[in-house]
Amino acid sequence: MSTGEKFERAVNIMARLRAPGGCPWDREQTFDSIKPYTLEETYEVFEAIEKRDWRELPRELGDLLLQVLFYSEMAKEAGHFSIDEVLDSLSRKLVDRHPHVFGDVRADTPGEVVRNWEALKKAEKAKTKERETQRQSLLSGVSRAMPALLEATKLSRKAASVGFDWPDVSGVFDKLEEEVAELKDDIAELPHPIKPAGGHAGSRTSFVPAELRERIEGEVGDLFFVLVNLARFLDVDPESALRRTTQKFRRRFEAMEAEAHATERNLEELNIDQMEELWQKSKRAEEVKR
Repeated sequence: MSTGEKFERAVNIMARLRAPGGCPWDREQTFDSIKPYTLEETYEVFEAIEKRDWRELPRELGDLLLQVLFYSEMAKEAGHFSIDEVLDSLSRKLVDRHPHVFGDVRADTPGEVVRNWEALKKAEKAKTKERETQRQSLLSGVSRAMPALLEATKLSRKAASVGFDWPDVSGVFDKLEEEVAELKDDIAELPHPIKPAGGHAGSRTSFVPAELRERIEGEVGDLFFVLVNLARFLDVDPESALRRTTQKFRRRFEAMEAEAHATERNLEELNIDQMEELWQKSKRAEEVKR
């Protein structure tokens, strides 16, 4: 079978699942009900890529493609559009946004390509907007529904594309120090000394006045946003960087648990010095494996 035939077979299978006499679960799904699965499948694709699991990645990409087929089939049933419109839209966008490949525009660096993209997207929106009652924000194309870290990354890139940016990375570090200082000032107003929080969310902050809690949350958010900009300056994807760190933490913590269980102990029975010793041991073990 050709690639086109295989794709058409997948489209037909999806249609059969949604048709009368098809799968009861698939038939009852709606656009809203499968949104959580779309997000879940996206992150599973990320995980397979980060693990360089080339056997698993095709399956995860297939699951992600299933979401596209699902939405398209439901839209076709409702008379909105079909998978054909999705494919036509994608092909047009790929050609139109790559005039340096399919046309006579020149773009020799990734930066020039990005600048061309931004200019083309603005031109596309101007053409498709029937009546413009007010100037459209440069940021309007960034969805508010995406995960906060991804939204922050896209917003910072959009702003930087028109020159709203620090001249060099030293300015980002200055801003980082400023935000840390502001957060420390707010923390100093807490009625009790900060202690480690455990258990459920909010277990430590219930005694904090609402106005102060809101200010602290705002300062923590500002700190995250500056770190996102720092990642952009360093050409690092913040989502991938954070996931890499969380996976590293998971590995080392699980190694701590295994080491404790090997001596018939639970982590809850250890003091912080004993746990730190196990933590350092897990780090050394990773370094030896490299």
